[in-house]
Amino acid sequence: MIQSMTGYGKAVIQLPSKKITVEIKSLNSKNLDLNARVPSSYREKELEMRNLLAKSLERGKVDFNLFVEITGEATNTEVNETVVRQYIKQLSQVVDGDPIELLKMAVRMPDALKTERDEIDEEEYKAILNAIDEALVAINNYRNDEGKALEIDFVQRIQNIDALLIEVIAMDGERIEIVRERLRKAVSDLRESVDENRFEQELIYYLEKYDITEEKVRLKNHLDYFKEAIHSKDSNGKKLGFITQEIGREINTIGSKANFAPMQQLVVQMKDELEKIKEQALNVL
Repeated sequence: MIQSMTGYGKAVIQLPSKKITVEIKSLNSKNLDLNARVPSSYREKELEMRNLLAKSLERGKVDFNLFVEITGEATNTEVNETVVRQYIKQLSQVVDGDPIELLKMAVRMPDALKTERDEIDEEEYKAILNAIDEALVAINNYRNDEGKALEIDFVQRIQNIDALLIEVIAMDGERIEIVRERLRKAVSDLRESVDENRFEQELIYYLEKYDITEEKVRLKNHLDYFKEAIHSKDSNGKKLGFITQEIGREINTIGSKANFAPMQQLVVQMKDELEKIKEQALNVL
């Protein structure tokens, strides 16, 4: 079962005096690119939270936001009264102003507020971990749903390429005969006698250059392998990317050897379907 790298998860937990909100969103990326926004009071726990996210999400450009909002009376930020008074005194020496206005200016100055760094509350941290777990469940469910949609699209487009390959195989005999006749006509137009045995040898040589038997077999095998990969237990976007490269190589070779307009038109349709698969495969975990 494939899984998308695109997802979003959110969890909110209400404590007696605090509201904890965790948001996780992810987009496609070759590797794990994790950007974490964590309150300064939990910096020492950031690595642990990052490891938890990396273990669950594996790949993608991930934005992790942790918000801790005080909803009760508890606060560890106080006005630094001594500093504020000094600011007001200095400001009053510079300009004459209303004391309220000077106070407004003073509290915006550096160090006007002081924050006492509290020890991390273990119960609060457990609540944060629970919120992270909830958000991870939500984002992985989102990724799974997106993966199901991708799988349906992949199956349809691979079936389309498979159907086009059947058409290619069906017209291959006609193509070879037309190429053979084209070469015979080119020789006859020269109005010169030729050694028939030598001509047949040269004809076989050119027809072998146009032969696509191996490409048809390999392309069919790659298409079957792609279908197996999207139904495998693990999601592996990189593997799907490698298989699409091989599919593209065989389609391109068939196109270059075709030398037959109806077959080349089918090849163009194959390429169109494959490009859409490649684009979507970039989103697979």
